[in-house]
Amino acid sequence: MSVPPRTPPRFVPTLTAVVDLDAPSVVGPELVWPETPAPMPQGDAPAATVPPAAEAMPVAQASAEPAPTASMVAIRPEDIFEIEEELLHRVLQRVDLRLEEALTDVVSQAVQQQLDAMIPVLRNRLEDQLRQLISNALAQELSAAEPRVSAGVRAPSLG
Repeated sequence: MSVPPRTPPRFVPTLTAVVDLDAPSVVGPELVWPETPAPMPQGDAPAATVPPAAEAMPVAQASAEPAPTASMVAIRPEDIFEIEEELLHRVLQRVDLRLEEALTDVVSQAVQQQLDAMIPVLRNRLEDQLRQLISNALAQELSAAEPRVSAGVRAPSLG
């Protein structure tokens, strides 16, 4: 039962190679640099007409190329997936920690700003509501005491 290869999400960059220059040399498959073949004379020109410096040039070019180093070691396809997963995991852990801190700061600032803006409005509305409740209660008490006053009954003391 073969599992199809996973494709990473669009927002995650895909690594093609990981190079660690500080790491000690790794024993593994090395890249083999092909030898540059000497140019062959073309046409009717005899081989003797080629100057000796031109014949030695391909050898000089081949020796000028760098020898394979630890950074040029080929990465096996099986290792690429593991390296990508490990890197993705570490990056997401760091992002998660920083994102949580940033979100906490941003949300707390926004909530505090909203509360600061709401306090005067709430205070005014509560004051209006309380004033209306007190005036309604006083009006009801006065209207209830009015028939007793007109009948000659003394109104009860409020204090």
